[in-house]
Amino acid sequence: MSKIIFPGQTIGIIGGGQLGRMMALAAKEAGFKIAVLEPSMDSPCGQVADIRIVAPYDDEAALEELAEVSDVITYEFENIDYEGLKRLTQIAYVPQGAELVKITQDRILEKEAITSSGTPVANYIAAQNFDELQQKIDQVGYPCVVKTARGGYDGKGQQTLHSAADLEKAQPLFEFSACVAEAFVPFEKEISVIVQRNMQGETYCLPICENIHVNHILHETIVPARIENFTAELAVEAAQKIADAFNLIGTLAVEMFVTENGKIIINEVAPRPHNSGHYSIEACNISQFHQHIRAICGWPLRQPKLWGPSIMVNILGQHVVGVTNSIAKYANWSTHLYGKSEAKHNRKMGHVTIMTEDLEGTLQEIKQSAIWAD
Repeated sequence: MSKIIFPGQTIGIIGGGQLGRMMALAAKEAGFKIAVLEPSMDSPCGQVADIRIVAPYDDEAALEELAEVSDVITYEFENIDYEGLKRLTQIAYVPQGAELVKITQDRILEKEAITSSGTPVANYIAAQNFDELQQKIDQVGYPCVVKTARGGYDGKGQQTLHSAADLEKAQPLFEFSACVAEAFVPFEKEISVIVQRNMQGETYCLPICENIHVNHILHETIVPARIENFTAELAVEAAQKIADAFNLIGTLAVEMFVTENGKIIINEVAPRPHNSGHYSIEACNISQFHQHIRAICGWPLRQPKLWGPSIMVNILGQHVVGVTNSIAKYANWSTHLYGKSEAKHNRKMGHVTIMTEDLEGTLQEIKQSAIWAD
């Protein structure tokens, strides 16, 4: 059942990371109050929330407290407790439901759901144990990538196999969960489409992102993506198909490979705002966070418009000092830091967005800054 949540009411957020923080800041602009459920006290979202509930995501009493103080509840990442979220839907207004979290927590379910939507994925097999992987591996061949079905992010929980001699390297992954093995896709580019949908079925996609990864962690997002028009049409069509098949409410990030012939292969999806969409805060007439809040609150969505080309660069722990020391040098850099207490190596601490009419020149400027040299 759809309903409108009005300014002055309270939005509950499960998860206290930077995505929750940016959701909360967008919501506060419209006058909403924020409650956050998060195990740590001084979380990025907790720093800007009105109500902090400090407890594990599966704590029944904490979930009941969140339901009591919130008029609508959302989540900022998918690795929360599915059973707890499912119970929450019985006692609170959770327009996104729990089933999308169940699907995206498990790569096997996710691959099946994407395939059922009629969009292409890489050839893959599912294996419950290492013996089953050995029996089935010829169905995908080499090279391939073995990934844990559950958990894993930023390259964790996966192993690339170049030949049968590498097969043993995948065995430790099964200590965590079942796995999928995907045929390696010889891609030209990685892109993402962030699709957002409200209860009325109104659906919009943000401008397509071109993503560059370093050590399996997103490094740069370039918008608009440097792809052919027909590839862009395929990408948006696929994202909308998946959103419809999943009965999406809120936000879904669809990560894709672009092949040599300009076709697309779906890599994975995330049921929330996405790192690659951060550029939209400065570069669009509506950010992914503002649109997400509109979607879950029953408001009409706004058709996204890109003000101009932009580049988003992630700030990891090892980059914080370089960025902060360079603030005076680069007037066109919009710097966002997430309020995390400790700058760990390879931990996402913030991002920089640069709006530019000279993408290549700005990419060179980023490189010459030497901040991201490692």
